[in-house]
Amino acid sequence: MDGSTAAEGLGALRDGFAGQRMLVTPRSLVREALTLPVTSRLLVTDAGVFPHAARHGRSRVSGAEQHVVLVCTDGAGWCRTPAGTEVVGRGDAVLLLAGEAHEYGADAEDPWTLWWFHVLGGDAAELVSAGHQASGGPVAHLRDAAPVASLVSQVIDGLDAGTRAGTLQATGAAFHALTQVVATGRRSPGPSLSPVERALEHLRATSPRRTPVASLAAMVGLSTSRLGALFREHVGVSPNAYQSQLRMARARELLDSTDLAVAAVASACGFDDPLYFSRQFARVHGVAPSAYRGRTR
Repeated sequence: MDGSTAAEGLGALRDGFAGQRMLVTPRSLVREALTLPVTSRLLVTDAGVFPHAARHGRSRVSGAEQHVVLVCTDGAGWCRTPAGTEVVGRGDAVLLLAGEAHEYGADAEDPWTLWWFHVLGGDAAELVSAGHQASGGPVAHLRDAAPVASLVSQVIDGLDAGTRAGTLQATGAAFHALTQVVATGRRSPGPSLSPVERALEHLRATSPRRTPVASLAAMVGLSTSRLGALFREHVGVSPNAYQSQLRMARARELLDSTDLAVAAVASACGFDDPLYFSRQFARVHGVAPSAYRGRTR
């Protein structure tokens, strides 16, 4: 299912997909958040990712209670609204206004991988409406869906935290995702970045937070083994090794340009254990972080 509490008609054709993540905010917390600053204007109520979602579909004859945002990073599907039926392909985003009748479903032969969230609030309504105007309907063709899917993954992480700070993180990421769709969505498909280029953009945008290779592969529409092979071919290292390089590059930057303690540098680079960070830094650079910093001081 896609997490909505406003489902009618067919509902989900299948409940549960291998590798899926789905977060649903308790409605009592939704009601509270809608009375608070920031989240009263834009609030994510549900979010998730459905990899290769065979037989997935939803029909709502009275629409959903929330605005619905879908991002397809692999495979294909379709969407039907009062304006007509449109094919949804890799790199497309679908924006559905609350209260508007709609149906959507995965392609039978090539089912989509779908990143999605539901959102409430005045800012959300304005952004979804602006997206419709920019792309001429509910389906926006993105040159590169990976940055938007990356933001949806941050929405999911924010909801997963289960804290007020996590809710604000989800709100910020959802706002950014919607503005990306409005700013980059087109009326017709165009050339897109390669899967490896999309993966690299996501890793650069989200570093130092580490992205599991399985999640990264789902985001760009590849199997984990295929993504690993393409990474080694085009980048020269594995996805995990590339993420380590990004973290170490950030560590060098902070050691060179700030007076942060080594423990603070470790934390800023995504390492919970300063000793482990120091060992990894020394393994890569041949010297400990403190010695690296002292080489020019």
